[in-house]
Amino acid sequence: MLVLTSLVVLFAGFWLAFALVGAMLKLVFGIIGGVFHIVASLVGAVVGGVLMLAIAPVVVLALLPVLLPVALLVGLVWLVARASRKPDVVVMPASR
Repeated sequence: MLVLTSLVVLFAGFWLAFALVGAMLKLVFGIIGGVFHIVASLVGAVVGGVLMLAIAPVVVLALLPVLLPVALLVGLVWLVARASRKPDVVVMPASR
């Protein structure tokens, strides 16, 4: 019985030791993975931003046939709205 109890305690000790080692490895690799994730996201944001800046003029030129008539229509509406407005009333302060 003593031998069986010793084997159970030894087995439980090894179980706990390996569980502790596994938890430490999980923590360490999780931290390393988090650091790599942060670095990769920053690099991706920089590369994506540079590519967006490089592609933006091409997109503007591609959308120019659509944007010109819309801009002319907006300008016409603005001119009509501005022309139909009454002049602002200016209130002069009373002199003493």
